[in-house]
Amino acid sequence: MRGAGLAWDFQEPWAVPPGGRAREAERRAEEPPAARSSPPPGPRRAPGPTGAESRGPNMAPWTFWRGCQRVVGWVPVLFIAFVVVWSYYAYVVKLCVLILSGNGEIGKAVVYLVAFHVFFVMFVWSYWMTIFTSPASPSKEFYLSQSEKERYEKESSQEQQQDILRRAARELPIYTTSASRAIRYCERCQLIKPDRAHHCSACDICILKMDHHCPWVNNCVGFSNYKFFLLFLLYTLLYCFFVAATGLQYFIKIWTNELTDTRAKFHVLFLFFVSVMFFVSVLSLFSYHCWLVGKNRTTIESFRAPTFSYGSDGNGFSLGCSKNWRQVFGDEKKYWLLPVYSSLGDGCSFPTRLVGMDPEQVSVTNQQEFCRSIGSNQPFPIKPLSESKNRLLDSECQSLENGSEDSILSGLCKQIVN
Repeated sequence: MRGAGLAWDFQEPWAVPPGGRAREAERRAEEPPAARSSPPPGPRRAPGPTGAESRGPNMAPWTFWRGCQRVVGWVPVLFIAFVVVWSYYAYVVKLCVLILSGNGEIGKAVVYLVAFHVFFVMFVWSYWMTIFTSPASPSKEFYLSQSEKERYEKESSQEQQQDILRRAARELPIYTTSASRAIRYCERCQLIKPDRAHHCSACDICILKMDHHCPWVNNCVGFSNYKFFLLFLLYTLLYCFFVAATGLQYFIKIWTNELTDTRAKFHVLFLFFVSVMFFVSVLSLFSYHCWLVGKNRTTIESFRAPTFSYGSDGNGFSLGCSKNWRQVFGDEKKYWLLPVYSSLGDGCSFPTRLVGMDPEQVSVTNQQEFCRSIGSNQPFPIKPLSESKNRLLDSECQSLENGSEDSILSGLCKQIVN
């Protein structure tokens, strides 16, 4: 019998068929003495199941667990959907139809209904786009080739593995490394991570410009749907504020027993409480993400700053508040408030303020460290800003882009020296 992963033949005495012991002895006698005395070098493992036999029993529980995760992941979304449907019923039917129309306020009811449906449609549209926009994954050039994979898996030394990754990353538009100055490599997806990309354990893929995995949308918030997520928060605020503001006077009347309609009392009271509660909670989240957009950071980067060749820098991707907002919402202002894709770039590469020489410059200390690092062993070369595939450059930055890499770096060092 042949054990799984054995480096040499291994046969038990009872595994030799009847009448075959003589032939087995003759075969071993013809072998060189070295082959009979010791097996080939390498670790000897006990025989075990191979192929599907080893993967099948282990994959079944994992597949079942992933299936349960996918089902449970929709529970928060269904809860939000239930609250939204109920709020629509409570506002339209109970407040506008029963209370306002019942009191003869037809004109006010029509105005309220028109404005309500505008906010409602925009809220549902942006929420839908956030949920069902697939997270963007790295393009194929970030994956290792088959030969590189084989060499990487054969190497037992981390230094040799990093050498393989450095050679593979030499032509990739990446600027950041891990905190230990190693190439950021995903063992699960077997790819070199682009800048700002991270592996999501819930989605089980690498996400471009990953911000976080949001259970309320059952999706990763990243490069492809970050604008939709911001608009979802914005229209949630406007929707809740409108409902609370227009329902406040009727909430007070019901609370003081001026309105005794028991059919609408319960719904109007709870509609006001729920809208205020969601408004307060979402306001803090929306304010935080507006601050992140102004700084051009993700939630992950706000807790763990990316590491560049000159060191850790939380503002390494910041191009100034205006350009940071345009990077998310696009150049055409007419699309800013619509949940349609208009973000700039490809998600795989981003301009950095050091390489782009934006007016918002890095600190002198970081620049000096950067210049001292030039000429040392870098994990990968500094790439021109043109590889970012982004339209955020002004004419001054574009003139720098036309020069050679050496002239840009030498000019930077001369500025610091002077």
